[in-house]
Amino acid sequence: MKKAVSLVLALMMVFAFTTVFTGCGGSSEEEGNSDSALKAGFICLHDENSTYDKNFIDAANAACEEMGIEAVIKTNIPEGQECYDTAAELVDAGCGIVFADSFGHEDFMIQAAKDFPDVQFCHSTGTKAHTEGLDNYHNAFAAIYEGRYLAGVAAGMKLNEMIDNGDITADQAKIGYVGAYTYAEVISGYTSFFLGARSQCESATMEVTFTGSWYDEAAEKEAANRLINNDCVLISQHADSMGAPTACEEAGVPDVSYNGSTVDACPNTFIVSSRIDWVPYYKYAMQAVLDGEAIDADWTGTLETGSVVLTEVNENAAAEGTQAKIDEVKAGLEAGDIHVFDTSTFTVDGAALDSYMADVDSDAEFEHETEVVSDGYFHESEFRSAPYFDIKAIDGIKTLDEKM
Repeated sequence: MKKAVSLVLALMMVFAFTTVFTGCGGSSEEEGNSDSALKAGFICLHDENSTYDKNFIDAANAACEEMGIEAVIKTNIPEGQECYDTAAELVDAGCGIVFADSFGHEDFMIQAAKDFPDVQFCHSTGTKAHTEGLDNYHNAFAAIYEGRYLAGVAAGMKLNEMIDNGDITADQAKIGYVGAYTYAEVISGYTSFFLGARSQCESATMEVTFTGSWYDEAAEKEAANRLINNDCVLISQHADSMGAPTACEEAGVPDVSYNGSTVDACPNTFIVSSRIDWVPYYKYAMQAVLDGEAIDADWTGTLETGSVVLTEVNENAAAEGTQAKIDEVKAGLEAGDIHVFDTSTFTVDGAALDSYMADVDSDAEFEHETEVVSDGYFHESEFRSAPYFDIKAIDGIKTLDEKM
């Protein structure tokens, strides 16, 4: 009998240890570390090896530590039934709020919200919360197009420096861009980056290629090398590995990365990076649960909320005066004096864009039902949080392929 009791106690100890340490994204949560009764669950597409997911994981740990809330972080959760199953596991583990970080998680998060009405479900990069009408399902994103525009300003200044130094001519100021998919989120990102670069270097052009994956280091490196071999003199990206920055460092080509600084690995080529800081949203949503208040169905973070940020400029690679110029343009964006998608600054097939119906309310037919151009600019992320600028190539941008 004593042996049986000892075996049961031993199994209970193993289970308790596994529960505390499994799926914590590389960080452990000690029992008793939480000052709050709330437990928060986080579902991530990849792990810390993805710059995208690391950005979410770091924010989850930071927000929960600051608020004294226990975090349960599950990594490498595919965009399929596994997402629903993981959400259900987090609910069973006592999480009162569950976050997911990837676009393809959305339908499974919605189903979980329907099945567990007493738990709040928050999904980053999704599009359906404002039309689903569920009290416990919410979308969140940020006006990252403003951060990409500012990063583009840094790129444009670097192109000007290269022209002034005689390294390239004005008509050789061609940017290469490595994208994951031909989605509105990626299109909005590379277009805003290009417009930031063009605001400083009028002769800038850009070529874009897609890998068909959010995280494929080999494919991203290959894509960057292909662009470099195609005479692109500066590279940026919307993909989640170190593939493109590594290619740039090896080739000595300036690079603007995404979701965090790559200066340690690429000290000679990294200029700056933009990213979404998810801490403000995580704190907002968790505090709402603690206070028994409603969470916005569709929340958009901004420069003002501290949700759109840039890393420190690497003075070793950036053009002189880059930080001062970024600060100047940022002030203009915050004041509303500068609009990223100012229609006077670009054309589409040689014509000004004076009207555009965007696909804001997601449906199976992808109907473009909402007018988004007025007052001289395209109103990105104002009718919902997730981007909907999906014009694949304004004049000056050439897309080399498509991956849906």
